[in-house]
Amino acid sequence: MTLPPFHLAFPVDDLAEARRFYGTVMGCAQGRSSEEWVDFDFHGHQIVAHLAPGQAGDRAKNHVDGHGVPVPHFGLVLPMADWEALAERLRAGGCDFVIAPTIRFRGQPGEQATMFLRDPSGNALEFKAFADPASLFAT
Repeated sequence: MTLPPFHLAFPVDDLAEARRFYGTVMGCAQGRSSEEWVDFDFHGHQIVAHLAPGQAGDRAKNHVDGHGVPVPHFGLVLPMADWEALAERLRAGGCDFVIAPTIRFRGQPGEQATMFLRDPSGNALEFKAFADPASLFAT
């Protein structure tokens, strides 16, 4: 499946912290920037951290397979090997997971590896992977 890159703009409290987290911890290359925003290459997608103090963070939680999932959140569906490498990178970087790397819906259609974390501004991120990528939209 080949998809066009998506673009997502989101609020952050501090651009220096966003650069550290997305650039150093997550390993995203930085693109253009100004005093109010910075672009990142998010696995081929363009995400833009916009300076908007006090506007970030989740506002609710939904129950999903025994966990409280933060809402809103964003992230990526990665190949399993990339997901495992990212989980290790985040563990090594001392990441404090909201939901630690785990397998969700085990033995069911749509079984997936997932992990949730927050950036320094409180934005929730989810990264997931499927052993069978065709089950992404399984019912």
